[in-house]
Amino acid sequence: MEYSVGGKVLEVTEGDISAVTADALVNAANNQLWMGSGVAGALKRAGGVEIEREAMAKGPIRVGEAVETGAGRLPARYVIHAAAMGDTSPSATEATVRSATRASLGIASRLGLESIAFPALGTGVGGFPVEEAARVMVGESADHLRGQTSLRRVVFALFGRAATVAFEAAAQAEAGRA
Repeated sequence: MEYSVGGKVLEVTEGDISAVTADALVNAANNQLWMGSGVAGALKRAGGVEIEREAMAKGPIRVGEAVETGAGRLPARYVIHAAAMGDTSPSATEATVRSATRASLGIASRLGLESIAFPALGTGVGGFPVEEAARVMVGESADHLRGQTSLRRVVFALFGRAATVAFEAAAQAEAGRA
């Protein structure tokens, strides 16, 4: 589903983020930037191990920060590694999800990108509730799209129907906001 925010698009889709065509795909990273399972594993399998090697060379980073790498064989120019959790304390919080989302959007704008695709940050091993992640991430993305940015499209590529429904509800609420 697509929702209009400030003349730009929030898109919610259920499926594998590694198959989404966008300028940047966001990896739900830990602060050490090694790519294990879940979203990171899917991106590494589809894009190649060079993504992980490049990411780890830029780490560690603080929880809530993000860094970009090349995208290997993925249908994107970049992977943005957003650390919504640490490697030794894999709990995500509202503050870390918010900060990692903002950092990713900032990198995309700095690079002059027009599209970015996010997974539901912090909701897997990070244990952050998907409804809260939807509210925080969609809210931050909508605020970003309403401002000065090169971004024209923010996609949320989600695993499972429950996450998709939560992000659709959050996007619909933001689209209804002035």
